[in-house]
Amino acid sequence: MRNLFLNLISFLLIQLSFCNVSNAEENHDTSTTLKELNQYWKEVSRCVKTGDFQGYSDTCHPTGILVSGTKQTTYPLEQALQGWKQGFDDTQARKMTASVQFRFSKRLHDATTAHETGIFRYASSLNGKTSVQFIHFEGLLQKTPGGWKILMEYQKSIATETEWKKLPPATDSMESKPDHTASGTSTP
Repeated sequence: MRNLFLNLISFLLIQLSFCNVSNAEENHDTSTTLKELNQYWKEVSRCVKTGDFQGYSDTCHPTGILVSGTKQTTYPLEQALQGWKQGFDDTQARKMTASVQFRFSKRLHDATTAHETGIFRYASSLNGKTSVQFIHFEGLLQKTPGGWKILMEYQKSIATETEWKKLPPATDSMESKPDHTASGTSTP
């Protein structure tokens, strides 16, 4: 009888915890989170455009990981940042120009976590040579006391401009979310 009672109490506690999670999800304002995430990606774009290496670094979680689908490897984002630093320095010194833009095919999030799927367009110009790359990517982000930070950047594969154009620019509403998913190489 005592085991039955303990099992019943355990069952009820588990059910109550699920109700609390469900209520938290229902009370979560998705438009606020979406606005915050869009602001995060705008900040990433600003940092690339202005060569703000410290600002860009601040968008990354200290233990973040870069996954490169084209290179078939993974390494800490901190290591990737060191490889990209010269480009930031050159941009800040106006020796080169750089920009990055993001479009999304799938955006999953709650108040403190997010998984973003889409394509980014990275353009740079150095010594008269212009390069434009379209990359399928996924980002896993967490909201910290210091704001949103990317935990995992998965640059899956090269995308085409046609694929890029099929995705709508990011908005603060979920209405323009496409039904299909796109997926992401090693560029800031």
